[in-house]
Amino acid sequence: MLYTCRSEEETIALGRRIGAQLKAGSVLCFFGDLGAGKTTLIKGIAAGVSGCDPDEVNSPTFVYLNIYEGNLPVYHFDLYRLHGIEEFLSMGFDEYFSAGGICCVEWSERISQLLPDDFIEVRLEHCGEQIRDVAISPWRGE
Repeated sequence: MLYTCRSEEETIALGRRIGAQLKAGSVLCFFGDLGAGKTTLIKGIAAGVSGCDPDEVNSPTFVYLNIYEGNLPVYHFDLYRLHGIEEFLSMGFDEYFSAGGICCVEWSERISQLLPDDFIEVRLEHCGEQIRDVAISPWRGE
C-alpha cells in the first residue's frame, strides 16, 4: 500500500491509523534516509497502539530502545549506531520480538538475520519539503 503525506501532522495521523490496526507481536521495519520521517511515523503508531502522546515519542538513537507503555507496549528501536548483531543479542533486545508488544525497528537491516519472517516493511521517501511517500508491505489494513 502506498500513501503520500504532505505534512508532519498527516504522517502522524497515518501512523495512528496503522497503529490502531496492529496486533500484539507485530514487527515493523522502517527503511529510509536520515530525515525521511521514520520517527515521525512511529510517533503516530505509538499513539495509535498505546494511546501515548506523540510528543513524548523520540528517537532512541543513543540508547537504542525506548518503550512506550499503554494498551500494548511499543518497543521503538533505532539501530543506526549498532555495531553488529552480537551487540543487539548481548543486550537481550531479540527477546522483545516475542514479548507480545509492537516492535518498531529503524535501521533494521543491521539485524536482518534476526527478524521474524512475517515483519511488515515500511519504506519512507522524502519527496519534497514536507512530502513523504510511505510504502507498506505486506499490509492488510485500510
